[in-house]
Amino acid sequence: MKVVHLLGIAGVAEQETAAARHWAHRLEWPMVGVALWIVLQWYLEETGGISHAVARVADWLVWLAFLLETLVLTVQVRDKRRYLFGNWLNLLIITAGFPYFWQFAPLIGLLRSVRLVLVVALLLRMSKSARRLLGQHKLGATLIVAFGTMLLSGIIITRIDPSVGDMWDGMWWAWVTMATVGYGDVVPHTGAGRLFASLVVLFGVVLISLLTANLAAFFIGSDVEKIEAEEKESDRLLKDIAARLARVEQMLAARHEKRD
Repeated sequence: MKVVHLLGIAGVAEQETAAARHWAHRLEWPMVGVALWIVLQWYLEETGGISHAVARVADWLVWLAFLLETLVLTVQVRDKRRYLFGNWLNLLIITAGFPYFWQFAPLIGLLRSVRLVLVVALLLRMSKSARRLLGQHKLGATLIVAFGTMLLSGIIITRIDPSVGDMWDGMWWAWVTMATVGYGDVVPHTGAGRLFASLVVLFGVVLISLLTANLAAFFIGSDVEKIEAEEKESDRLLKDIAARLARVEQMLAARHEKRD
């Protein structure tokens, strides 16, 4: 059994039906948007930025989004048991995160924070798609991934380490940390903050390297495409010449047969 199955983030298997893989691909980015909203809502609730009523409506919408994704993909996959077991984390969050139960639960704060695990799960599940996009030298996708990581990291660090400051300080810290610049003007002081910072540094090294590689590929991409187009045209001309020579040989052979 793979690690992704143990973590409950397996997603849709490659050998599944075309419809299941199609819907999994279409639902990826909307669910990443939901994940971003979870972190933003958590921050706004902690700072009193939204009312209790708005937060409850948002809770229902987030829960419905995860429920809809799970139902759609479960219907489309061929091996439903394997899909559900491989994505048991979704089932756990859907069950434990039912917003109606929260008003009766004494540990409502803990249950609400469990949803943050889904943010990590969604980003890990998106890693395959992100690698595919980056491998195709799509600079825009790389920048979106970098911006989303900066935004999430900036929001999270302000809540687990209050010494960082507000959200804007957190995003500044996240960017200079990811870029491995480390000016030192904003630094975490708690153990949890430093542990999270080490993960951001590790991810930042990989992401900035990919961003640099994609920038280089973006600038030289036009030359590569031009060379490939010229090679294709050369191949087409060679095939055309070969076909003409074959017709000439056939005509010469036919004339020799008539003379004989």
